[in-house]
Amino acid sequence: MQVAINIITIVITIAAMELLSWAMHKYLFHGPLWFIHKTHHQERHTFLELNDIFSIAFASLALWLMWIGHISLDYHFWIGTGISIYGTIYFVFHDWFIHNRFKAFKSNNRYLMAIRRAHKIHHKSMEKKAAKEFGLLLVSRKWFS
Repeated sequence: MQVAINIITIVITIAAMELLSWAMHKYLFHGPLWFIHKTHHQERHTFLELNDIFSIAFASLALWLMWIGHISLDYHFWIGTGISIYGTIYFVFHDWFIHNRFKAFKSNNRYLMAIRRAHKIHHKSMEKKAAKEFGLLLVSRKWFS
């Protein structure tokens, strides 16, 4: 029973991270934190960009939660695990597949191509407020054509 609860906690955390990430991206990153996030919308001249600080912050939160829950393997640990899994998904989909930080990942999968199209539309805007499509894993149906 406890294993099922832990798995459910992880899945709920991953879903919550997608929703939280969408809201943070739209209202914070394209709002008061634009001065950091705009580095992600500009041409990259180095491997890292200032925007990567957000990934470091989420990773730090995940590690802290896992640390405080590691002895008893309580809910803190499993929420931290869910955040870490979402971070891994983010890295693979966003940094590797969409932005090609590493050149080894190509696919013609309909879902992956829809995510890529939506993200490319998001990046067409170099301005704080004009951007559309803020999600990572969930995008509008129109990008599936």
